[in-house]
Amino acid sequence: MSSTTSARAGTTSKARHWPATFWALLIGTFLVRAGGFAFPFLAYYLTDRHLSLFWVGAIMAAFGGGWLLGQLVCGWLADTIGHQSTLIGAMTTGAAALLFLARATSPLALLAAALVVGAAFDAHRPVVAAAIADLTPDQGDRAALTAWRHFAINLGAAAAGALGGLWAQQAGIEALLWANAAACAGFAALAALFLPPEHQPAAAAPRRTADIAAAVRDRRLWLLCGASLAALVGVVGLFNAVPLLMSAAGLSATAYGWTQVANAGAVLIISPLATPWLRRRAARPEPMTGLLAAGSLTAGAGMGLAGIASTPAAFAAAVVVTVPGEIAVMVAAGDLVTRIAPPQARGLYSGLWGTTLAGAVTLAPLIASWSLAAGGPHLVAATTVTAGVLGAAACRPLHTRLRTDHTPTTPAGPHRGRPSPSPRPFTQ
Repeated sequence: MSSTTSARAGTTSKARHWPATFWALLIGTFLVRAGGFAFPFLAYYLTDRHLSLFWVGAIMAAFGGGWLLGQLVCGWLADTIGHQSTLIGAMTTGAAALLFLARATSPLALLAAALVVGAAFDAHRPVVAAAIADLTPDQGDRAALTAWRHFAINLGAAAAGALGGLWAQQAGIEALLWANAAACAGFAALAALFLPPEHQPAAAAPRRTADIAAAVRDRRLWLLCGASLAALVGVVGLFNAVPLLMSAAGLSATAYGWTQVANAGAVLIISPLATPWLRRRAARPEPMTGLLAAGSLTAGAGMGLAGIASTPAAFAAAVVVTVPGEIAVMVAAGDLVTRIAPPQARGLYSGLWGTTLAGAVTLAPLIASWSLAAGGPHLVAATTVTAGVLGAAACRPLHTRLRTDHTPTTPAGPHRGRPSPSPRPFTQ
């Protein structure tokens, strides 16, 4: 048996022995993504309410602003009150806001609901990232779990697009919001049942919490966020630049749907094959800055190919090229966040990094639409490739800073005012 096959078998064997906590996190992540209909169908829902373009734009912007705010607040809360309480609170709040959004009629009520729904939409990301880091002492195992978490996110997003389109025709978009609320409530229930509860600190024990000022002053975090923002412009282009380009090429929404099928297929094939290698790479002491740079270049190149594509097959091929870059960026960034974050601030650092994803979701369509209007698809290709190159270039000073500064890579004792968990998640 080859070494690669052995490693893959070892990864599968270890996955069978993951404790219920990790399965709850992965299943909950898939659940809220597969039921996350609010994001892709919100514009259609608002249009059906016969709102003006001003209110549609304002409500969509509120959703994006909530997304960014939710990363910061939930990342900080994960370090302050713990993973279980934060997940239960965020998912329960999101479910209630979705039900309110489904019944709201006035523009101001819809705007307020969209703000809270946006905050809850991706709130699980920093909390789950911090939970994986806290509960998994081995760096390679963390990378494997991060890869599977990304796999769950992509598979869920593909399911949401396919199921949402069919369900919206049958039951209407309001029903999708109710289903989204049920998915959030389901993740809250999983967190309540399977995540370890937080313990109250002893009266004399010092309470260590995340230092927001220290995180803001951390130049490594800023360099990582800058590199990630540029890299993620290409990654999120899969979902917002590609439909713009395909529409400009005269291709239908059905053709775009096939590119998303290609995206899901590539993720399903590449993720399991790449995970053993990612595990071995993460176990090495060197940070994954090189992988982040390679992912940034690959994602930029893939979207560059989309800029010169003209047929459905060519767009699907561009999407498939982008997928390895997407996986590399997400796994490498997750590894780097864990390496630079103090143990008591992993949620905060993950939340601060998560704002780059919210920023890319806002920035990428603006870049694509401006480039398309100013110079056509070829300018879209040029700007996206440039973003990928900038992301890769920013990895150089980040690597230098990581080598010269002290970088904590393992837990340093109790934090968040309660005993550090010490599970053995990968027993054979």
